[in-house]
Order: sequence, then structure tokens, then C-alpha cells
Amino acid sequence: MRNSADSPQGAVRRTRWRLVRLLTAAVFALAGLIFVTSFNTAKGTDLRTDDSLLKLSDLIKQRSAVNGDLEESTASVRDDVDALAQRDDGSTEAEDARLNALEESAGTEKLSGKAVTVTLDDAPPNAQAAPGYPEPQANDLVIHQQDLQAVVNALWQGGAQGIQVMDQRLISTSAVRCVGNTLILQGRVYSPPYKITAVGDQEALKKALAKSPAVQNYQLYVEAYGLGWKVDEDERVTLPGYSGTVDLHYAKPAG
Repeated sequence: MRNSADSPQGAVRRTRWRLVRLLTAAVFALAGLIFVTSFNTAKGTDLRTDDSLLKLSDLIKQRSAVNGDLEESTASVRDDVDALAQRDDGSTEAEDARLNALEESAGTEKLSGKAVTVTLDDAPPNAQAAPGYPEPQANDLVIHQQDLQAVVNALWQGGAQGIQVMDQRLISTSAVRCVGNTLILQGRVYSPPYKITAVGDQEALKKALAKSPAVQNYQLYVEAYGLGWKVDEDERVTLPGYSGTVDLHYAKPAG
């Protein structure tokens, strides 16, 4: 009688056993390679902590503080320049009036008057969906760039004479941008809650906010998930003049 090990079934079993051993050896070899690579890469540190992100966050905060100091220095120098400009330079009253009007339009001068202040904020940490709304995703609970832009654009449409976001005056080249839910404005970094103040006709400003489709969309999230929304009327505020550089680095006059 033939030995079962010499049968076709036995040959198949031997072949399968060899393949299993080879695969097992390959898995252990790969695991060892990964272990050695991780050890050499970590150098005694925790690979689960993304140091690059931590360093980037610290760098952003540091640069934001530096930019703030530079803005204060620039504002001081501009005050000195303005003081020197007040000397008699031979210009007429009409020319001086035109220059003052241009400075006001450019946002480089202080602006006082009645105002509307809009405050936007993230939803509370324990936010739940209101009845009839789906459960929120992470993006539903934070302020986004388009939310801030919607408010700013509506206020401009409402005839705002000047707008301040947080502690900075907006000018024609200002860009309201967010990384995640962190606002980056003119080299400075801000976290919510965000305050936007506009000087102008209060009723017109509030009507413009109410009529804006983008603001109406934001209001849905306010109702559904508790995002922050507050509109205050201020009898008199003074917006600071823009104190940063006004040079254009990536644009030039047409023609």
C-alpha cells in the first residue's frame, strides 16, 4: 500500500505547509524591519506626537506676536510722519481736504460714529442637534472663513463707512482667511469668538445682515447646533486707522 504522504493529497499538504512557513518568516522579517526603522526614526521620542505641528503652532504664535509689535512700531512712525506733514508744505486747503478724504476712504485714519458689532462663536463643546436636525459633524460646530466673509460683505453692502475685525481695521487689500477655525488677518492670528464692528447707519447695516443669503445660511447652523451669533448696537465707537504697510507686492497699475 502507498504511504499517504506520497499521495497527491500529501504533496498538496506539504506544499501548503512550506508556503505557510515562508509567509510566516516573511511577516516576522517585515515586523523586525518596521521595528528597527521606528527605533531609528524615533531616537527616543514619541512618534505619536506630531512635533512638527506643535512647532508650527508655536511659530505661528511667535510670528503673530512679532507682527503685532511691528504694527505698533509702524503706527508710531506714521504718527511722526503725520506730525511732520502738518507743517506748511505749500498745499492749498482744497488739496488738504482731498488728501484727508482719501485717507478716510483708505482706512488709514481713525473713524468714529454709531456702529453695529457682530459676534460669532463656535458651538459649545457639548452641543447637540436641535429637534428635526441631523447629528452635527465636527465642521458644523465651528466658525468658517465663509461665515466671517459673509458678515463683512453684508456690512459693506449695508453702507459701512469702516469695518474692524477683532482689533484690526480692514482696508481694500485686507483678506479675511481662516486655517481650520483660526483666523489669520494681516499677519496676526485670532481664535473665536470673533467680533466684527462696522461704523455706519445702524438700521441699514442690520437690514443688510438680515437680507444676506450667506448670513441666513449661517443662521440655520445657529438654530440647529448653537453656533454663536450676537448683534449689538453701539452709540459711538472709534475704529483705529490701519497701521500696516500699504505697498502692493504682487500687483501693478494697468497699462
